[in-house]
Amino acid sequence: MKTLILVRHAKSSWKFPDLDDFDRPLNKRGKRDAPFMGQLMYRKGIKADALVSSPANRALSTALSFAEAMNMPEEKIRLFPDIYEVGSETLLRTVREKFKNKWSSALMFGHNYAYTEFANWYAQPKIDNVPTCGIVAIDYAVEKWSDVTKGNGTVRFFEYPKRYL
Repeated sequence: MKTLILVRHAKSSWKFPDLDDFDRPLNKRGKRDAPFMGQLMYRKGIKADALVSSPANRALSTALSFAEAMNMPEEKIRLFPDIYEVGSETLLRTVREKFKNKWSSALMFGHNYAYTEFANWYAQPKIDNVPTCGIVAIDYAVEKWSDVTKGNGTVRFFEYPKRYL
């Protein structure tokens, strides 16, 4: 069994219009939501063998907040540049080709639209949008990440900050 937990980055700031998209930081709400949702995962008993993050500032900041809230060492965070500004097919390829089989579960921090599309390969009813700091956990009845496909996962849960805050 493998579990992929997609975490869309927390709300980012548009306060600095000259700042490159890659470098945008979290805004006040994002700085509130990321630790809250990380603590929610901790309270749910979610454990991960790895935290995989886009290197974009907002995604990495979200991953760091989750690691702290879940009492996980920062060293478990791995930066995957190929999940920044990509589609769901590239996310699937990354999971299949780059995830280590010793990982039973992984949190992957990244961006929309790919996360909503990826989640909708499995979600019934469909998810209109994975909001900022939204989390979709997908279980796969496979032994190797390379066996993950569009059709063999099941959504375990879908959480997002506005449900609680």
